[in-house]
Amino acid sequence: MQTSALPDLAHTGAKPVHWLATAAAMAAVVALAGVLQPEAATATAQASEHGTTSGSGTAAAPDPAGVVFPVECGSTGQTVTESAPGDLDGDGRPETVVSVRCTTGFGTPPSGVYVLTQTDGAAPRVVATLVDPADNQSVTHLAVEDGTVSATLFGYSSADVPRCCPDERESVSWRWKGNAFVRSTGDGAAAV
Repeated sequence: MQTSALPDLAHTGAKPVHWLATAAAMAAVVALAGVLQPEAATATAQASEHGTTSGSGTAAAPDPAGVVFPVECGSTGQTVTESAPGDLDGDGRPETVVSVRCTTGFGTPPSGVYVLTQTDGAAPRVVATLVDPADNQSVTHLAVEDGTVSATLFGYSSADVPRCCPDERESVSWRWKGNAFVRSTGDGAAAV
């Protein structure tokens, strides 16, 4: 065996006193860390993160559960397929926009898009219809951003197109102006 040309290093032959000194130093660091804590962190969420607004301070967006929508479904019942909260009219209270259709196990039933509002202590209620189920359109990608409602509508070019397979697609948006929701598409705008 060949011996090393390097000198012996002191830390390679640790004695119990070295281990005790290291343990004492570590204990001192841990104790000091326990005493010197940073100031308590506080986090406050903005009102928009809670779905509330300033003013009343606790206004929540209307919950669509339990609302009876103007969709004729017979005994099949109604399904809220999408909902999106947001302040649409700038009054500081959020509304909820919902897409509703009849509950079915097949086909593509038409959807209705409705705006819900709620005053203190009252039940949520429908205040506007943006898409009527009589229009025979299906709705996806419903969203509210900066007071604008947007959605993708699927429809049929003729009565010969099977109801399972819409063949027309349109991206639309609505914005509250004056006293009505104004619908915008690539072709212009129309009041609802």
